[in-house]
Amino acid sequence: MLAILTPENNDLYRDLYFVHLLSAICAFGPLFVYPRLQRAGDTEGIAKLHMRFVFPALIVLWVAGMGMAGVGKISLAGTPFVTATIVLWLVALVASWFLIRPALSHPDESAKSKLSMGVGITHVVLVVALYLMIFKPGGYSFN
Repeated sequence: MLAILTPENNDLYRDLYFVHLLSAICAFGPLFVYPRLQRAGDTEGIAKLHMRFVFPALIVLWVAGMGMAGVGKISLAGTPFVTATIVLWLVALVASWFLIRPALSHPDESAKSKLSMGVGITHVVLVVALYLMIFKPGGYSFN
């Protein structure tokens, strides 16, 4: 009997799913403590953490997600929630690079407001992306 390749019975898909979830935790988790660490004056430590851990995790998140879509034969045209989540990932990437990263190396007030805006944007992205990935509005299509 020929087994049909679906996410439920594919070990590679499950491995990619694990990496995807782990990288999401690594990419978004530390952002919750950035404002507190910045107030404590550890901007250099935050900057190192962000560029060596958080930002690479954001890239791995995309790679694992695209791998899951490929292995699961998910049609991006037939799954608007996946397309929307990719757009949200791009928003998080832009906020991370252009708002959070530069704000971490400066102790002035404008840097604090940029950091707050960047962290706020990424938190909204996280909540909306979680909703889309869990509830899958717009259907779920396998080819």
